[in-house]
Amino acid sequence: MEVVDLFIKLLSYKSITPDDAGSLAFVAEYLSDYEAIWHNKSGVKNLFLTKKFGEGEHLCFAGHVDVVPPGEGWHSDPFVPRIEKGKIYARGAQDMKSGVAAFVQACKETAQFRGRLSLLLTSDEEGDALYGTQYMLEHLKAIGMLPQHCIVAEPTCETRFGDAIKIGRRGSINGVLRIKGKQGHAAYPEKADNPVHSCASRLTRLAGIRLDDGDENFAPSQIVITDIRGGMEVTNVTPGELKIMFNVRNSTATTVDDVRCHIEEVFGDVEHTLELTQGSFPFVTDRDAYVVRKLGDAIEKVTGIRPKYSTAGGTSDARFMGAYGIDTIEFGVRNDTIHAPNEYTTIAEVEALYEIFYETIRRF
Repeated sequence: MEVVDLFIKLLSYKSITPDDAGSLAFVAEYLSDYEAIWHNKSGVKNLFLTKKFGEGEHLCFAGHVDVVPPGEGWHSDPFVPRIEKGKIYARGAQDMKSGVAAFVQACKETAQFRGRLSLLLTSDEEGDALYGTQYMLEHLKAIGMLPQHCIVAEPTCETRFGDAIKIGRRGSINGVLRIKGKQGHAAYPEKADNPVHSCASRLTRLAGIRLDDGDENFAPSQIVITDIRGGMEVTNVTPGELKIMFNVRNSTATTVDDVRCHIEEVFGDVEHTLELTQGSFPFVTDRDAYVVRKLGDAIEKVTGIRPKYSTAGGTSDARFMGAYGIDTIEFGVRNDTIHAPNEYTTIAEVEALYEIFYETIRRF
């Protein structure tokens, strides 16, 4: 089976989170010479395939087979791959069955390696991810099977295939700030305590404020207000409370405590409550790490492009690898149609991605 044939086969599985629709069993059978370790919970399936070729480094490829619901606006069945002018249309084409197909095929065709090769696949990355990759990593740690290096095949390229490797990810901090007041009649503002008025002059110290200066890997951590609401949607009653919701995509230079200290400094003299939750934690892999250099060299050989290093975008399962101190990077096809109707990637990109992963393995 060629990599494009494998890709089309994987796209045909209707694997909407957390249902793998049988795709993981197919991969396990396809790589039957690899040891299969299953670790499932609450309807989520996790598969770890591993093969020891010799004494040396442990390189893991990781990804997910689950996809988001297709939604409306498709020109054809999103789970019947359509090929047109070198493009393959289907849900999951970019995110991320192209990456899965590429590294599965590369591992299948590898006959020699100096250490251990493995593949970590889950059916719950697009959902809550509680029992997906992080659940499997806990198990791998317990059995002494954590890798030293990991390549997550998420779609990373921006305008040209080969133009970007993600060497880290920002964290995500969610905040809910409630400014307390006293509801009253709009005609008697002196008898009320309007939290909007208390907050108005302080918003400039909240909205868009940078909490750090950033560095060569990360943009500055910034408070982004996502919602403000208060009152009863009438014109003659002042609100008793103002609720402000915000998000901070934080670098390694800013923590939850830093966010809390800033909010308390701005709103400390007014009655308020603050809820902060860390949805994911930031991580970064050294630019000179072995896996970064080897993948970069392989990309340049296949595409002629020296990729830039990026930490932009949202979260991925790479954050769970980073938490275990694994040198983790991400590389895959372009990401311009992920989660969109008529998602597609090109045959040329899938074939080149396979070549890059195969070359990376060879260079290890």
